[in-house]
Amino acid sequence: MIERRQARPPVSYTTFQARDLGGDTAELFKRTALEAYERFKPQALIVGASCTAELIQDDPGGLAATLGLPVPVIALELPAYQRKENWGAAETFYRLVRALAKPATGRVPASRPRCNLLGATALGFRHRDDLVELRSLLDRLGIDINVCAPDDATPADLARLTDADFNVVMYPEVAGLAAAWLERTHRMPRTTVVPIGRGATIEFIRQVAQFAQVDCEPLLASLAWHSRWYSNSVDATYLTGKRVFVFGDATHAIAAARVARHEMGFEVVGLGTYSREFAREVREAAALYGVEALITDDYLEVEDRIAELQPELVLGTQMERHIAKRLGLPCAVISAPVHVQDFPARRAPQMGEEGANVLFDTWVHPLMMGLEEHLLHMFKDDFEFNDSTAPSHLGSAASRPVASELSTVADDAPVDVQAVPAATPTSASTPSSEAIVVAAASTPAGPAPWTADAEKELKKIPFFVRGKA
Repeated sequence: MIERRQARPPVSYTTFQARDLGGDTAELFKRTALEAYERFKPQALIVGASCTAELIQDDPGGLAATLGLPVPVIALELPAYQRKENWGAAETFYRLVRALAKPATGRVPASRPRCNLLGATALGFRHRDDLVELRSLLDRLGIDINVCAPDDATPADLARLTDADFNVVMYPEVAGLAAAWLERTHRMPRTTVVPIGRGATIEFIRQVAQFAQVDCEPLLASLAWHSRWYSNSVDATYLTGKRVFVFGDATHAIAAARVARHEMGFEVVGLGTYSREFAREVREAAALYGVEALITDDYLEVEDRIAELQPELVLGTQMERHIAKRLGLPCAVISAPVHVQDFPARRAPQMGEEGANVLFDTWVHPLMMGLEEHLLHMFKDDFEFNDSTAPSHLGSAASRPVASELSTVADDAPVDVQAVPAATPTSASTPSSEAIVVAAASTPAGPAPWTADAEKELKKIPFFVRGKA
């Protein structure tokens, strides 16, 4: 539903009571596995132990192998209490590829070069859009797509992975392990550049062109980098040196830091990941920017680091979006875990030519919106730019809001509004109706109040760095 697909995945389940755990759970599992095969007629069966099966030391993989099913049975060992989702996805994909991939069947010499796109998954951050972008890019290079896995691949598709000339590793967290095995076992080269950002996309195109032995110069000359005009304009100086904190899965965090520093002129003040399996790569990337890598899956540690650094832009996951909101900082999401709003109905890739343009829009807009809000604050007392002045496009006859009859009090002082009878009229000009009396309550005990001069000085500081000030 989140990905707006047209069908739901089929599900089969069996319920059992606590007392069943003391009985013959092996027969219960075997019966369920056989019923699932009869219902779905799958091309392969994956069997993994749940956390409950681990606790009672069941062996579902071994039990499934004794059923004599006419399809491959792939047993998984995924320690539920020790590893996280990315590792589980990579291990599952690796086991599938190892069990199902067959030796190459031979190629027609005149056919176009072919590659596999590996790593895209359902619920991955913009994976479906990245697939569309890379398919287009590779087609323009004259390269065909053999298999796209695991996204929509079947076991039969995985069996013909080796018919391709090389593998494109889109997301190393998921596909790195399987691609490394294919390279060792079947001599299939794999890409090492993830095409996120203009520079990485150019390197990626050159790398796949070398694997496929095609000329990439015409394609490179035709690419339209719509963000480059801004980089060459005087307005871009507003972005130069903006302090940015980057956190996410390793693939997107490393790529985002490179784009932020070398394509937008930001200063990377923090870089981190929750992907512990890629801690070395992230530390190496962090060293390029002179910062210490943050390797953690504790969002409170991430929040403490962001609060300490006080960056002007946060690039992170859905968790960092919440943190930035609490700290009053601009933020853009670059990586899973993500919110439903990060699965837009429109195309919004991160990779390739269009992906570079999407990154520019997504990252720069929070900063520019902050500038506009700052300008509103800066000119709110200007005689031509304030709350009581009608918009210029409405003309001079536009109605003005009526000025409040209430006396103004300090912004932070609590207000007690009471309706009391008016005093006895002493002159004709004194109103005879009830008057509204506004009384400011006494300032509660606490720190000394700001002076008028101090508040005036504070307003000169842009709101998005005022907290640090």
